[in-house]
Amino acid sequence: MASVNIEQWRAIFDKFTNAQNLTDVESLNDPRNDPFRSKYKARELLREIYCSLKSFDGVEVDSVAESSSQQPEEEEAVDGQQDVPGLCGDSPEGLRAAKLAAVEYYLGVNHIDTEELPAGQEHLGNCMTLLEKCTATSNNVSLFIHVRNQLGILWAGYDEKEKAQGFLEAAESNYHQYMKDDGSPPIDMAEYFCAQENMLTHQERVRRFELAYTHTLYYLAQVYQNLGQTERAATYCHSTLQRQLKLNQYNPMEWALNAATLSQYYITNGRYMEGRHCLSAATVISGLAGDIPSEAAAQESEIENERRETLRQKRADIARCWIKYSLNLLQDARKLLEDNIGEIDSDHQDELRNARRRAEEEEEKGRKSTLLFDSEDTFDSIASLEEKVQCLFPLDFTEARAVFLEGQNYVTQAKEYFQMDGYVTDHIEILQDHSALFRVLAFFEEDLERRCKMHKRRVDILEPICNELNSQYYLMIRRQLMFELAETYNEMMDLKLALANRQADTQSLDSHSINKFNLLCSSSAKYFHMFLESLRSPEGKMPEHLEEEVLRPALVARFRVARLHNRLISSSPTDQLDNLNRALENYKYVVQYCEAHPEARAAVEMELELSKEMAGLLPLKINRLKARMGSNN
Repeated sequence: MASVNIEQWRAIFDKFTNAQNLTDVESLNDPRNDPFRSKYKARELLREIYCSLKSFDGVEVDSVAESSSQQPEEEEAVDGQQDVPGLCGDSPEGLRAAKLAAVEYYLGVNHIDTEELPAGQEHLGNCMTLLEKCTATSNNVSLFIHVRNQLGILWAGYDEKEKAQGFLEAAESNYHQYMKDDGSPPIDMAEYFCAQENMLTHQERVRRFELAYTHTLYYLAQVYQNLGQTERAATYCHSTLQRQLKLNQYNPMEWALNAATLSQYYITNGRYMEGRHCLSAATVISGLAGDIPSEAAAQESEIENERRETLRQKRADIARCWIKYSLNLLQDARKLLEDNIGEIDSDHQDELRNARRRAEEEEEKGRKSTLLFDSEDTFDSIASLEEKVQCLFPLDFTEARAVFLEGQNYVTQAKEYFQMDGYVTDHIEILQDHSALFRVLAFFEEDLERRCKMHKRRVDILEPICNELNSQYYLMIRRQLMFELAETYNEMMDLKLALANRQADTQSLDSHSINKFNLLCSSSAKYFHMFLESLRSPEGKMPEHLEEEVLRPALVARFRVARLHNRLISSSPTDQLDNLNRALENYKYVVQYCEAHPEARAAVEMELELSKEMAGLLPLKINRLKARMGSNN
């Protein structure tokens, strides 16, 4: 039987090397009007390799490739040639099948890279068909994993999530089974077309194989996220990030942003230790991307300008994740401490303090069971940053203020990039979070006057923006701001009245207190009215049927306006009567709307019940006032 000589293999090796260089290096410089020029050239070389391999069918195969049982450094020549065992049972048939499968894989990736997905899918399918002749061994397990990864990506792109899941889970299974059965660094499929002197080192084989598996986990995390399996997705994402650090295969800013994004899953599930760890790691790793270029440097170089914008935006995104961390921690603490009238339950507060002592004792144990990012170069920096931020629920104003200040610091950082000029929506969302930080901090403040000042800060943050925004382009955002401002003024009004009532009853309030109370009351009503007016059609008509997204806010606004008019303090009987009639009109609207639209009742159960009660009581109060006015006349 004839043999394939070294020169023939050398020709294949040279073509493969050229194809890789065209794909990985030359393609980066392809012109915009011919973006795939180098990859098309690489494709032709791969086809030539495939034809050469097919022509060897039934021919005894000799090669300079090493035996899979040897390390790259161990070179043993026999008559000037190296024996190449089959990749499946050491048979020539298995060897040819694996090599042909590898070329099909590279052709598949090539077609996908050039946006020819059906052709890419066909080649990857051919690769899978050829691999069916083989069992996974150290010679081909890398190819098994790579092709399943590619098919997983392909089907995910087609939105065939279950198919993608199947291929990727098969790749994951290939990895675990191989590590259990063998565990030695497997041959990379690029080595099928590589001369002995160019074979990979032991360490490089390990790195490439582990990186392929890291990609499997990364793709699985995305597939699980798309399937709604969020907990599983978070676990795989965390493992991916950890492995990328360990293998030192990551882009610092991309890694940091992924870690910060993962933190949002943890904090929304009350896992603040993990969330803090992710954000601390994100902050530290983002620093490895280097300093932000100066504005002068950015003006001189397009590359520096792009780098400046990228670094500034992604660091601002990480800052926004820190804001959410602080805000969620405070809000969850409030939920734990709040009694049925919206104040701190002191008995429960003591219980939580005792529970915290036990939690602190378990913290170190808990940390050890957490997936930590323990890169040797960054671990100390991450741990140092974590120590500055608490992850246990704040239980009093001092602790809450420390969390608030951390959040407010990141508000300042985020606003430096997301400015009103160019990032309207982002800027306003940051302002809303800032307002929310003040609101939840006020819950922990016992001094009512200081609490009222915190709500005034919310007004100072939101009111200028609300009045500046164009309703035509930012209607939904303006509605949010109007409603929040109305509620904020309402809270300030309640606090001012509570302060005044500590010194005297309502009838004895001094004129300054009455004027302040009425001003806050009117300001709240004004913004509720503005919200309701925004619901009108272009013709100026109020909708007969409220859409779901505005149903509750609109009915609550009507209820609050009624309550506000009922509470206004006036020495003029005529003004009192006018306020009571307006209150009655709005209470009736809530009742009548819910009678006409029964499906709305569930959205405003409490408000509806009180509206019914007030709609029955106010006419009596109005008649008594009219009677007094008549007798006075």
